[in-house]
Amino acid sequence: MSIGTSTSNSLAADARSLDALKYATGNDPKAVREAAKQFESLFMRELIKSMREATTKSGLLDSDGEKLGTDLLDQQLSVQLSGLPGGLSDAITRQLTQQIQGRQTPSTLSLAAMGGIGKAPIATTSGQSGFVARHQDAAERVAQETGIPAAFMIGQAGHETGWGRSEIRNADGSSAHNLFGIKATGGWTGKVATVTTTEYVDGQPRKVKAKFRAYDSPEESFRDYARLIGENPRYAQARASTHSAQAYAAQLQKAGYATDPAYARKLGRAIQATQAVQQRLQIT
Repeated sequence: MSIGTSTSNSLAADARSLDALKYATGNDPKAVREAAKQFESLFMRELIKSMREATTKSGLLDSDGEKLGTDLLDQQLSVQLSGLPGGLSDAITRQLTQQIQGRQTPSTLSLAAMGGIGKAPIATTSGQSGFVARHQDAAERVAQETGIPAAFMIGQAGHETGWGRSEIRNADGSSAHNLFGIKATGGWTGKVATVTTTEYVDGQPRKVKAKFRAYDSPEESFRDYARLIGENPRYAQARASTHSAQAYAAQLQKAGYATDPAYARKLGRAIQATQAVQQRLQIT
């Protein structure tokens, strides 16, 4: 079905027009969106009404005509404030769509069920999803032993390797399984892979040859990373910041984990993307 502009631009966002929209939505995305806008409009109208009632009145504008004019103005204002990007109607649209498709069964919409209102959803790719699924088990085993969240480690591994597209490789082309860009320094006596990498000198990117640690498996890389973060005193503040992805990333950069001046921001986004994938895959 189609919904004309007379409904979306109507002066009064009343419950009867809302009920008509609810029953007429069917599987039409446009109709679902319109119903969500009407829900939001009613909510905004009640919010504005409550704000006016909480305002001290002088008594000069309390005539019936003034009250009617104010009510009509509030109705129009509630319509104008509805349907904006990132607003309540976006969350309502998602929940209505889920109900129509049978993924949820609640009979009423509640604000408590609309987590993330006003927040832009984190977009992820199939490559990120595959990377998370591939390394989740190993990261979770290390997380249980060390306390570093699996999402933090996978997110950093994803950022360092371009989600698996740019892994460090041995001279024969095989993977060195170095997911965290850890260099072969600090008395490292294991295998080594020499590659060209980007370092930032005085804020400017430079291509340099560097030696990196090589492992026999991705899980070895996770364990070595966790050992580095857990035992090196300079990462003490990072260890104390695992309550927040952004705080953890900021402390890693502050401790000198990477030379990229934007490392914390990029790593924070990678961890959030990992968490979004885990939620979709229902990984807890």
